Amino acid sequence: MTVNFRFNERSENLSSHSGLALAGALLERTDLNDRLSSVELINCKEPVISHSDMVFSMIGLQCIGKPDYNAIEPFRETPFFAQSLGINRCPSSSALRQRLDVVEDAFDGIIKEESARLIRNTAPDIKGVSTSEGVMIPLDIDVSPFDNSKTNKEGVSRTYKGHDGYAPIFAYLGRDGYLVNLEMREGKQHRQNGTVEFLSESIKYSKSITDEVILVRLDSGNDSLDNIRVCVDEGVEWIIKRNIRIESKADWLQIAKEVGQKSNPRDGKTVWKGEIYRNVAGFEKLLRIVFEVTERSIDKKGQFHIVPEIEVDNYWTSLEAIPNEIIWLYHEHGESEQFHSELKSDMDLERLPSGKFKTNALVLLLGMLSYNILRLCGQESLRDNGNKEDNPSYRGKAGRGRIRTVMQDLIYVASHLTTRGKQWFLSFGKYCAWAKAWKSIYQRFKKPITEGSSRAIPVKV
Repeated sequence: MTVNFRFNERSENLSSHSGLALAGALLERTDLNDRLSSVELINCKEPVISHSDMVFSMIGLQCIGKPDYNAIEPFRETPFFAQSLGINRCPSSSALRQRLDVVEDAFDGIIKEESARLIRNTAPDIKGVSTSEGVMIPLDIDVSPFDNSKTNKEGVSRTYKGHDGYAPIFAYLGRDGYLVNLEMREGKQHRQNGTVEFLSESIKYSKSITDEVILVRLDSGNDSLDNIRVCVDEGVEWIIKRNIRIESKADWLQIAKEVGQKSNPRDGKTVWKGEIYRNVAGFEKLLRIVFEVTERSIDKKGQFHIVPEIEVDNYWTSLEAIPNEIIWLYHEHGESEQFHSELKSDMDLERLPSGKFKTNALVLLLGMLSYNILRLCGQESLRDNGNKEDNPSYRGKAGRGRIRTVMQDLIYVASHLTTRGKQWFLSFGKYCAWAKAWKSIYQRFKKPITEGSSRAIPVKV
Protein backbone atom coordinates (compact mmCIF):
# COMPACT_ATOMS: atom_id res chain seq x y z
CA MET A 1 0.00 0.00 0.00
CA THR A 2 1.39 3.41 -0.97
CA VAL A 3 1.77 6.29 1.46
CA ASN A 4 -1.01 8.87 1.40
CA PHE A 5 0.97 12.08 0.97
CA ARG A 6 -0.28 15.45 2.13
CA PHE A 7 0.91 18.81 0.81
CA ASN A 8 2.74 21.61 2.55
CA GLU A 9 4.05 24.81 0.98
CA ARG A 10 7.07 26.56 2.47
CA SER A 11 9.07 29.66 1.61
CA GLU A 12 12.42 27.89 1.15
CA ASN A 13 14.58 28.77 -1.86
CA LEU A 14 14.81 25.52 -3.81
CA SER A 15 16.18 24.77 -7.26
CA SER A 16 15.61 21.74 -9.48
CA HIS A 17 18.37 22.75 -11.92
CA SER A 18 21.46 23.21 -9.77
CA GLY A 19 23.64 22.21 -12.71
CA LEU A 20 23.15 25.68 -14.16
CA ALA A 21 25.85 26.72 -11.68
CA LEU A 22 28.25 24.51 -13.64
CA ALA A 23 27.22 26.28 -16.84
CA GLY A 24 27.74 29.63 -15.13
CA ALA A 25 31.21 28.61 -13.94
CA LEU A 26 32.15 27.71 -17.53
CA LEU A 27 30.72 30.95 -18.94
CA GLU A 28 32.82 32.81 -16.39
CA ARG A 29 35.92 31.26 -18.00
CA THR A 30 35.16 33.16 -21.22
CA ASP A 31 35.23 36.84 -22.15
CA LEU A 32 31.68 36.70 -23.49
CA ASN A 33 30.29 39.14 -20.95
CA ASP A 34 32.64 41.98 -21.90
CA ARG A 35 32.79 41.23 -25.61
CA LEU A 36 29.05 40.92 -26.14
CA SER A 37 28.23 43.97 -24.04
CA SER A 38 30.64 46.08 -26.09
CA VAL A 39 28.82 45.35 -29.36
CA GLU A 40 26.61 48.22 -30.53
CA LEU A 41 23.55 47.10 -32.46
CA ILE A 42 21.93 49.54 -34.90
CA ASN A 43 18.42 48.91 -33.56
CA CYS A 44 19.46 48.63 -29.91
CA LYS A 45 22.06 51.27 -29.07
CA GLU A 46 21.22 51.71 -25.36
CA PRO A 47 19.81 48.39 -24.10
CA VAL A 48 18.17 48.30 -20.68
CA ILE A 49 19.15 44.64 -20.37
CA SER A 50 22.68 43.86 -21.58
CA HIS A 51 23.39 41.65 -24.58
CA SER A 52 25.25 39.20 -22.36
CA ASP A 53 22.22 38.83 -20.06
CA MET A 54 20.09 37.97 -23.09
CA VAL A 55 22.60 35.47 -24.47
CA PHE A 56 23.25 33.82 -21.11
CA SER A 57 19.50 33.47 -20.54
CA MET A 58 19.08 31.55 -23.81
CA ILE A 59 22.13 29.41 -23.05
CA GLY A 60 20.64 28.57 -19.65
CA LEU A 61 17.39 27.47 -21.29
CA GLN A 62 19.26 25.34 -23.81
CA CYS A 63 21.28 23.66 -21.07
CA ILE A 64 18.07 22.39 -19.49
CA GLY A 65 16.63 21.34 -22.85
CA LYS A 66 14.04 24.14 -23.17
CA PRO A 67 15.22 26.44 -26.01
CA ASP A 68 11.92 28.32 -26.22
CA TYR A 69 11.27 31.97 -25.42
CA ASN A 70 8.31 31.29 -23.12
CA ALA A 71 10.38 28.89 -21.01
CA ILE A 72 12.16 31.90 -19.47
CA GLU A 73 9.05 33.14 -17.63
CA PRO A 74 9.15 30.78 -14.60
CA PHE A 75 12.81 31.63 -14.02
CA ARG A 76 12.16 35.37 -13.72
CA GLU A 77 10.75 34.70 -10.24
CA THR A 78 13.49 32.29 -9.13
CA PRO A 79 16.74 34.03 -8.12
CA PHE A 80 18.94 30.98 -8.67
CA PHE A 81 18.63 31.07 -12.49
CA ALA A 82 20.12 34.55 -12.71
CA GLN A 83 22.61 34.03 -9.87
CA SER A 84 24.02 30.81 -11.29
CA LEU A 85 24.57 32.23 -14.79
CA GLY A 86 25.83 35.66 -13.73
CA ILE A 87 22.77 37.47 -15.12
CA ASN A 88 22.11 40.93 -13.73
CA ARG A 89 18.56 41.18 -15.02
CA CYS A 90 16.52 38.25 -16.35
CA PRO A 91 14.54 39.22 -19.49
CA SER A 92 10.91 38.47 -20.30
CA SER A 93 10.06 36.13 -23.17
CA SER A 94 9.09 39.04 -25.43
CA ALA A 95 12.26 40.99 -24.60
CA LEU A 96 14.39 37.90 -25.28
CA ARG A 97 12.70 37.31 -28.63
CA GLN A 98 12.95 40.95 -29.72
CA ARG A 99 16.64 41.23 -28.80
CA LEU A 100 17.65 38.06 -30.64
CA ASP A 101 15.73 39.26 -33.68
CA VAL A 102 17.90 42.39 -34.01
CA VAL A 103 21.28 40.71 -33.36
CA GLU A 104 21.40 38.86 -36.72
CA ASP A 105 25.07 37.83 -37.25
CA ALA A 106 26.73 40.49 -35.04
CA PHE A 107 27.76 37.93 -32.39
CA ASP A 108 28.86 35.07 -34.67
CA GLY A 109 32.63 35.57 -34.55
CA ILE A 110 32.64 36.27 -30.81
CA ILE A 111 30.65 33.14 -29.93
CA LYS A 112 32.76 30.85 -32.13
CA GLU A 113 36.05 32.24 -30.83
CA GLU A 114 35.02 32.05 -27.18
CA SER A 115 33.63 28.54 -27.63
CA ALA A 116 36.97 27.36 -29.06
CA ARG A 117 38.84 29.13 -26.26
CA LEU A 118 36.63 27.48 -23.63
CA ILE A 119 37.34 24.01 -25.06
CA ARG A 120 41.07 24.68 -25.24
CA ASN A 121 41.32 25.87 -21.64
CA THR A 122 38.85 23.47 -20.03
CA ALA A 123 38.62 20.16 -21.89
CA PRO A 124 40.36 17.42 -19.87
CA ASP A 125 41.63 15.92 -23.13
CA ILE A 126 40.93 15.75 -26.85
CA LYS A 127 40.62 12.11 -27.82
CA GLY A 128 42.24 11.21 -31.12
CA VAL A 129 43.07 8.04 -33.00
CA SER A 130 46.43 6.28 -32.92
CA THR A 131 47.29 5.39 -36.51
CA SER A 132 50.37 3.89 -38.12
CA GLU A 133 51.39 7.51 -38.87
CA GLY A 134 50.94 8.78 -35.32
CA VAL A 135 48.18 10.32 -33.21
CA MET A 136 45.62 12.36 -35.16
CA ILE A 137 42.59 14.36 -34.06
CA PRO A 138 39.57 13.75 -36.30
CA LEU A 139 37.63 16.75 -37.58
CA ASP A 140 34.28 15.38 -38.79
CA ILE A 141 32.22 17.67 -41.00
CA ASP A 142 28.71 16.77 -42.08
CA VAL A 143 25.26 18.15 -42.87
CA SER A 144 22.30 17.13 -40.70
CA PRO A 145 18.81 18.22 -41.85
CA PHE A 146 16.44 19.68 -39.23
CA ASP A 147 12.81 18.73 -39.74
CA ASN A 148 10.66 21.88 -39.50
CA SER A 149 7.75 20.57 -41.55
CA LYS A 150 4.36 22.31 -41.51
CA THR A 151 5.85 25.68 -40.60
CA ASN A 152 6.19 28.93 -42.52
CA LYS A 153 9.62 29.78 -41.16
CA GLU A 154 11.97 31.73 -43.38
CA GLY A 155 14.47 29.45 -45.14
CA VAL A 156 12.51 26.23 -44.62
CA SER A 157 12.56 24.21 -47.85
CA ARG A 158 12.88 20.65 -49.11
CA THR A 159 15.96 18.82 -47.79
CA TYR A 160 17.68 15.78 -49.26
CA LYS A 161 16.02 13.72 -46.52
CA GLY A 162 12.63 14.32 -48.15
CA HIS A 163 11.13 16.67 -45.54
CA ASP A 164 10.90 20.45 -45.21
CA GLY A 165 13.37 22.11 -42.89
CA TYR A 166 16.90 23.44 -42.60
CA ALA A 167 20.17 21.78 -43.56
CA PRO A 168 22.88 23.12 -41.21
CA ILE A 169 26.46 21.89 -41.43
CA PHE A 170 28.52 20.96 -38.35
CA ALA A 171 32.20 20.40 -37.54
CA TYR A 172 33.10 18.16 -34.57
CA LEU A 173 36.62 17.86 -33.16
CA GLY A 174 37.93 14.72 -31.47
CA ARG A 175 36.18 11.47 -30.66
CA ASP A 176 34.29 13.18 -27.85
CA GLY A 177 32.62 15.43 -30.42
CA TYR A 178 33.38 18.99 -29.34
CA LEU A 179 31.50 21.30 -31.70
CA VAL A 180 33.97 23.81 -33.16
CA ASN A 181 31.88 25.32 -35.95
CA LEU A 182 28.44 25.28 -37.53
CA GLU A 183 26.56 27.14 -40.23
CA MET A 184 22.82 27.54 -40.62
CA ARG A 185 21.60 26.72 -44.13
CA GLU A 186 18.33 26.60 -46.01
CA GLY A 187 17.00 23.11 -46.60
CA LYS A 188 17.44 23.25 -50.36
CA GLN A 189 21.08 24.42 -50.27
CA HIS A 190 23.53 21.97 -51.82
CA ARG A 191 25.88 20.64 -49.17
CA GLN A 192 29.02 21.67 -51.07
CA ASN A 193 27.80 25.26 -51.52
CA GLY A 194 29.86 27.33 -49.07
CA THR A 195 31.71 24.30 -47.69
CA VAL A 196 35.16 25.49 -48.83
CA GLU A 197 34.94 28.57 -46.63
CA PHE A 198 33.34 26.58 -43.80
CA LEU A 199 36.10 23.95 -43.95
CA SER A 200 38.85 26.56 -43.82
CA GLU A 201 37.20 28.27 -40.83
CA SER A 202 36.68 24.96 -39.01
CA ILE A 203 40.35 24.03 -39.41
CA LYS A 204 41.33 27.44 -38.03
CA TYR A 205 39.25 26.94 -34.88
CA SER A 206 40.51 23.37 -34.50
CA LYS A 207 44.13 24.51 -34.66
CA SER A 208 43.41 27.06 -31.94
CA ILE A 209 42.33 24.17 -29.69
CA THR A 210 44.94 21.47 -30.33
CA ASP A 211 48.51 21.29 -31.64
CA GLU A 212 48.14 17.68 -32.80
CA VAL A 213 47.78 16.61 -36.43
CA ILE A 214 44.20 17.10 -37.64
CA LEU A 215 42.45 14.51 -39.82
CA VAL A 216 39.54 15.94 -41.85
CA ARG A 217 36.79 13.43 -42.72
CA LEU A 218 34.05 14.22 -45.26
CA ASP A 219 31.45 12.04 -46.95
CA SER A 220 30.71 11.74 -50.67
CA GLY A 221 28.41 14.76 -50.68
CA ASN A 222 31.54 16.88 -50.25
CA ASP A 223 33.67 15.07 -52.83
CA SER A 224 35.32 18.13 -54.34
CA LEU A 225 38.90 18.89 -55.32
CA ASP A 226 38.37 22.35 -53.80
CA ASN A 227 38.10 20.73 -50.37
CA ILE A 228 41.31 18.81 -50.96
CA ARG A 229 43.07 22.05 -51.91
CA VAL A 230 41.96 23.62 -48.62
CA CYS A 231 43.37 20.64 -46.70
CA VAL A 232 46.66 20.87 -48.59
CA ASP A 233 46.93 24.63 -48.02
CA GLU A 234 46.10 24.28 -44.31
CA GLY A 235 48.55 21.42 -43.78
CA VAL A 236 46.07 18.85 -42.47
CA GLU A 237 45.43 15.21 -43.40
CA TRP A 238 42.19 14.11 -45.03
CA ILE A 239 39.92 11.20 -45.93
CA ILE A 240 37.09 12.12 -48.30
CA LYS A 241 34.72 9.51 -49.66
CA ARG A 242 34.54 9.72 -53.44
CA ASN A 243 31.34 10.04 -55.43
CA ILE A 244 32.04 7.82 -58.43
CA ARG A 245 29.32 9.64 -60.37
CA ILE A 246 29.46 8.36 -63.98
CA GLU A 247 32.43 6.07 -63.42
CA SER A 248 31.72 2.47 -64.34
CA LYS A 249 31.44 -0.07 -61.53
CA ALA A 250 32.62 -2.72 -63.97
CA ASP A 251 35.81 -0.72 -64.60
CA TRP A 252 36.42 -0.49 -60.86
CA LEU A 253 35.90 -4.22 -60.54
CA GLN A 254 38.54 -4.75 -63.21
CA ILE A 255 40.98 -2.42 -61.41
CA ALA A 256 40.30 -4.23 -58.13
CA LYS A 257 41.02 -7.63 -59.68
CA GLU A 258 44.30 -6.33 -61.13
CA VAL A 259 45.80 -4.50 -58.12
CA GLY A 260 43.57 -5.28 -55.12
CA GLN A 261 43.93 -7.84 -52.35
CA LYS A 262 41.19 -10.45 -52.52
CA SER A 263 39.20 -11.97 -49.66
CA ASN A 264 36.08 -14.19 -49.41
CA PRO A 265 34.07 -13.39 -46.24
CA ARG A 266 31.42 -15.97 -47.22
CA ASP A 267 30.22 -18.03 -50.17
CA GLY A 268 29.12 -15.81 -53.03
CA LYS A 269 30.81 -12.68 -51.69
CA THR A 270 34.25 -11.49 -52.81
CA VAL A 271 35.92 -8.31 -51.59
CA TRP A 272 38.98 -6.55 -53.04
CA LYS A 273 40.81 -3.79 -51.16
CA GLY A 274 43.70 -1.78 -52.51
CA GLU A 275 44.97 1.55 -53.77
CA ILE A 276 45.73 3.46 -56.94
CA TYR A 277 47.23 6.89 -57.63
CA ARG A 278 45.87 9.48 -60.04
CA ASN A 279 47.38 12.57 -61.61
CA VAL A 280 44.91 15.42 -61.02
CA ALA A 281 45.30 18.83 -62.64
CA GLY A 282 46.33 21.51 -60.16
CA PHE A 283 48.17 19.18 -57.76
CA GLU A 284 51.91 18.66 -57.76
CA LYS A 285 51.73 15.14 -56.33
CA LEU A 286 49.66 12.16 -57.37
CA LEU A 287 46.48 11.78 -55.31
CA ARG A 288 45.91 8.47 -53.58
CA ILE A 289 42.61 6.58 -53.85
CA VAL A 290 41.86 3.67 -51.51
CA PHE A 291 39.14 1.37 -52.78
CA GLU A 292 36.91 -1.44 -51.54
CA VAL A 293 35.06 -3.31 -54.28
CA THR A 294 32.53 -6.03 -53.41
CA GLU A 295 31.04 -8.57 -55.81
CA ARG A 296 28.04 -10.62 -54.66
CA SER A 297 26.78 -13.59 -56.64
CA ILE A 298 24.77 -14.89 -53.66
CA ASP A 299 23.01 -12.60 -51.17
CA LYS A 300 23.17 -13.11 -47.41
CA LYS A 301 19.92 -15.13 -47.49
CA GLY A 302 21.35 -17.60 -49.99
CA GLN A 303 19.52 -16.23 -53.05
CA PHE A 304 21.61 -16.47 -56.26
CA HIS A 305 21.93 -13.36 -58.47
CA ILE A 306 21.53 -13.83 -62.22
CA VAL A 307 23.90 -10.87 -62.67
CA PRO A 308 26.47 -10.37 -59.86
CA GLU A 309 25.90 -7.27 -57.72
CA ILE A 310 28.86 -4.87 -57.59
CA GLU A 311 29.40 -2.33 -54.80
CA VAL A 312 32.19 0.24 -54.99
CA ASP A 313 33.51 2.44 -52.15
CA ASN A 314 36.62 4.53 -52.56
CA TYR A 315 38.28 7.41 -50.79
CA TRP A 316 40.64 10.28 -51.48
CA THR A 317 43.28 10.33 -48.74
CA SER A 318 46.58 11.95 -47.89
CA LEU A 319 47.53 9.11 -45.55
CA GLU A 320 49.86 6.26 -46.52
CA ALA A 321 48.34 3.75 -44.10
CA ILE A 322 47.18 0.36 -45.38
CA PRO A 323 43.71 0.28 -47.04
CA ASN A 324 42.08 -1.55 -44.10
CA GLU A 325 43.13 1.25 -41.75
CA ILE A 326 41.89 3.99 -44.11
CA ILE A 327 38.51 2.28 -44.47
CA TRP A 328 38.23 1.84 -40.69
CA LEU A 329 39.11 5.49 -40.08
CA TYR A 330 36.41 6.63 -42.48
CA HIS A 331 33.77 4.34 -40.98
CA GLU A 332 34.48 5.98 -37.60
CA HIS A 333 33.26 9.21 -39.21
CA GLY A 334 29.74 7.82 -38.81
CA GLU A 335 29.93 8.42 -35.06
CA SER A 336 29.17 12.08 -35.74
CA GLU A 337 25.56 11.04 -36.39
CA GLN A 338 25.28 10.49 -32.63
CA PHE A 339 26.40 14.07 -32.01
CA HIS A 340 23.68 15.33 -34.38
CA SER A 341 21.13 13.29 -32.46
CA GLU A 342 22.18 14.80 -29.13
CA LEU A 343 21.78 18.32 -30.49
CA LYS A 344 18.42 17.68 -32.10
CA SER A 345 16.81 15.35 -29.56
CA ASP A 346 18.52 15.71 -26.17
CA MET A 347 18.71 19.52 -26.38
CA ASP A 348 15.47 19.83 -28.38
CA LEU A 349 17.08 22.12 -30.96
CA GLU A 350 15.62 20.59 -34.13
CA ARG A 351 12.51 22.74 -34.34
CA LEU A 352 13.93 26.21 -33.85
CA PRO A 353 11.74 28.84 -32.11
CA SER A 354 11.73 31.82 -34.49
CA GLY A 355 10.15 32.48 -37.86
CA LYS A 356 13.21 34.47 -38.95
CA PHE A 357 16.15 32.67 -40.54
CA LYS A 358 18.92 34.79 -38.98
CA THR A 359 17.37 34.55 -35.52
CA ASN A 360 17.22 30.77 -35.78
CA ALA A 361 20.83 30.83 -36.98
CA LEU A 362 21.77 32.74 -33.79
CA VAL A 363 19.79 30.35 -31.57
CA LEU A 364 21.56 27.38 -33.17
CA LEU A 365 24.94 29.10 -32.74
CA LEU A 366 24.20 29.61 -29.04
CA GLY A 367 23.25 25.94 -29.05
CA MET A 368 26.84 25.19 -30.08
CA LEU A 369 28.13 26.89 -26.95
CA SER A 370 25.48 25.21 -24.76
CA TYR A 371 26.32 21.84 -26.31
CA ASN A 372 30.02 22.32 -25.54
CA ILE A 373 29.20 23.36 -21.97
CA LEU A 374 27.24 20.15 -21.43
CA ARG A 375 29.94 18.11 -23.18
CA LEU A 376 32.63 19.62 -20.93
CA CYS A 377 30.55 18.82 -17.85
CA GLY A 378 30.18 15.22 -18.99
CA GLN A 379 33.82 14.71 -19.89
CA GLU A 380 34.98 16.35 -16.67
CA SER A 381 32.88 13.86 -14.70
CA LEU A 382 34.67 11.02 -16.53
CA ARG A 383 38.18 12.34 -16.05
CA ASP A 384 40.52 10.00 -14.16
CA ASN A 385 41.84 12.42 -11.58
CA GLY A 386 42.14 10.17 -8.56
CA ASN A 387 38.64 11.02 -7.32
CA LYS A 388 36.77 8.00 -8.64
CA GLU A 389 35.13 7.56 -5.25
CA ASP A 390 33.20 10.79 -5.92
CA ASN A 391 31.15 9.16 -8.68
CA PRO A 392 28.08 7.07 -7.86
CA SER A 393 28.80 3.37 -7.33
CA TYR A 394 26.35 2.35 -10.05
CA ARG A 395 28.18 4.26 -12.77
CA GLY A 396 30.04 2.07 -15.25
CA LYS A 397 33.04 2.89 -17.40
CA ALA A 398 32.39 5.17 -20.37
CA GLY A 399 34.46 7.14 -22.84
CA ARG A 400 31.85 9.80 -23.47
CA GLY A 401 28.73 10.87 -21.65
CA ARG A 402 25.64 11.42 -23.80
CA ILE A 403 24.18 14.91 -23.43
CA ARG A 404 20.88 13.57 -22.10
CA THR A 405 22.76 11.62 -19.41
CA VAL A 406 24.75 14.71 -18.46
CA MET A 407 21.55 16.72 -18.09
CA GLN A 408 19.89 14.05 -15.97
CA ASP A 409 22.92 13.43 -13.74
CA LEU A 410 24.45 16.89 -13.34
CA ILE A 411 22.03 19.59 -14.51
CA TYR A 412 18.77 18.31 -13.00
CA VAL A 413 20.19 18.13 -9.47
CA ALA A 414 17.92 19.53 -6.76
CA SER A 415 19.36 21.76 -4.05
CA HIS A 416 18.46 24.15 -1.26
CA LEU A 417 19.77 27.70 -1.67
CA THR A 418 20.64 29.67 1.48
CA THR A 419 22.64 32.78 2.32
CA ARG A 420 24.68 33.65 5.39
CA GLY A 421 27.22 36.39 5.94
CA LYS A 422 27.12 37.59 2.30
CA GLN A 423 27.86 34.04 1.13
CA TRP A 424 25.58 31.71 -0.78
CA PHE A 425 25.33 27.99 -0.10
CA LEU A 426 23.91 25.08 -2.09
CA SER A 427 22.73 22.15 0.02
CA PHE A 428 22.13 18.80 -1.64
CA GLY A 429 19.81 16.13 -0.31
CA LYS A 430 21.00 13.28 1.88
CA TYR A 431 20.45 10.73 -0.88
CA CYS A 432 21.85 12.76 -3.79
CA ALA A 433 24.14 10.25 -5.55
CA TRP A 434 25.95 12.92 -7.56
CA ALA A 435 26.62 15.43 -4.76
CA LYS A 436 30.35 14.66 -4.34
CA ALA A 437 31.04 14.52 -8.07
CA TRP A 438 29.07 17.72 -8.67
CA LYS A 439 31.03 19.66 -6.06
CA SER A 440 34.34 18.34 -7.37
CA ILE A 441 33.51 19.37 -10.94
CA TYR A 442 32.32 22.81 -9.85
CA GLN A 443 35.51 23.46 -7.89
CA ARG A 444 37.67 22.52 -10.89
CA PHE A 445 35.66 24.81 -13.19
CA LYS A 446 36.14 27.71 -10.74
CA LYS A 447 39.92 27.39 -10.76
CA PRO A 448 41.93 30.08 -12.60
CA ILE A 449 42.45 29.44 -16.31
CA THR A 450 45.78 28.08 -17.48
CA GLU A 451 46.16 29.11 -21.12
CA GLY A 452 47.31 26.43 -23.56
CA SER A 453 46.16 23.86 -26.05
CA SER A 454 44.31 20.79 -24.84
CA ARG A 455 46.36 17.64 -24.91
CA ALA A 456 45.46 14.73 -27.17
CA ILE A 457 44.70 11.24 -25.94
CA PRO A 458 45.22 8.51 -28.55
CA VAL A 459 42.65 5.79 -29.10
CA LYS A 460 44.12 2.75 -30.83
CA VAL A 461 42.75 1.49 -34.11
